[in-house]
Amino acid sequence: MTTGDRLHFIGTATTVMRLGSFTLLTDPNFLHRGQRAYLGWGLSSRRLTDPAIEPDELPDLDAILLSHLHGDHFDRVSKAQLDRSPPLLSTPHAVRRLGRWGFDARALDTWDQHVLTKGEELLRVTAVPAIHARGLLGKMLPPVMGSVLEHVVDDTVRRRVYVSGDTLTGAHVDEVRERFPHLDAAVVHLGGTRVLLRTVTMDGPMGVDFVGRCRPSVVVPVHHDDYTVFRSPLSDFVERARAADLSAELRCPARGEVVSLEPTGH
Repeated sequence: MTTGDRLHFIGTATTVMRLGSFTLLTDPNFLHRGQRAYLGWGLSSRRLTDPAIEPDELPDLDAILLSHLHGDHFDRVSKAQLDRSPPLLSTPHAVRRLGRWGFDARALDTWDQHVLTKGEELLRVTAVPAIHARGLLGKMLPPVMGSVLEHVVDDTVRRRVYVSGDTLTGAHVDEVRERFPHLDAAVVHLGGTRVLLRTVTMDGPMGVDFVGRCRPSVVVPVHHDDYTVFRSPLSDFVERARAADLSAELRCPARGEVVSLEPTGH
């Protein structure tokens, strides 16, 4: 069994991450195969897979991290079954609704931070820029945030993980790199999602550009084959990443698999 800092891939962008003694759930999506996620503006998408676990199988959580309020990231099952007690960190747009639903929702604007503490340990969550779409479609879709998670012990950062959120690549990723020049790992939302004939999450070439910009030591791709709106297979990203000879180590978990977030040799 993988120990240390690790990621349990549940499906879509849903993961359970362990950093030090902290446990986080990301983008909770527990719909089953054949059910539809609602994306707003009358749009929906059918799920093609089942989640690896159910909400009642989750470990005790220190926080829930939500990149944005879309049906494939926070669904009706999560609304009905998730524990309301852990802080739920998300965009101000999402928090307005989540708070009405009884969650301990905490709003983070870009570059805002939320800190969790356990004895001498801290987990610092920084909201970073993300762009779901550009132009008019970008105004129609809910705001998105990426996140940088820093596990700090005795005032020293021992692990730094970038969770991309549903974003396109671009200059905003350079801003993240400037503020966080050393990233141990990046959890990258892919899929090449197409909505109204526009790409709104990274496909293979965009994913390679994203990794080249932020330069993490380890890359864990998620959000790539669970819904009909996903059009870019994981294999495209993997092939292009290998052809580009990126320095990052690719770790591509199957649903239910646990992978380490620790760079090789650490």
